[in-house]
Amino acid sequence: MNGVLHDIENRDDVERLVRAFYGRALTDPIIGWIFTDVAKLDLEAHVPDITAFWETILLGAQSYSGGAFAPHASLHRQVGLQPGHFERWLALWTATVDELFAGERASLAKAHAVRVARAFSSRLAAIPSPRDPGHSPGGLPITQHGSR
Repeated sequence: MNGVLHDIENRDDVERLVRAFYGRALTDPIIGWIFTDVAKLDLEAHVPDITAFWETILLGAQSYSGGAFAPHASLHRQVGLQPGHFERWLALWTATVDELFAGERASLAKAHAVRVARAFSSRLAAIPSPRDPGHSPGGLPITQHGSR
């Protein structure tokens, strides 16, 4: 890389960010299992939707018309998403943005992610979920992925 990062300018940039993020998230020892084992995420089916979500936020494209909260509520009911899961998601997202882009829209991508993480975490706290008695309320299990 030439060391000079450009800002997020078009849908291709957004998709590059989304794919790079999921490259990290799917194998992450803290949150990867949620994507692979619980959500059983079909990345190729998901990328256009999540790209449209971020394209709408960052570029004003109006290409996303879905609801982002409902799938997270469903996951929460299955596994009990905790604030630490959102903190990890946010750390991976921020690191990915910083690695690939710099500028006003890159900053917006990080700021909006903070808002989404806080809002989802707060809203999910009111939804019943399973609690694993083997973990403290703030503790997150660490798992291994991709070594099968």
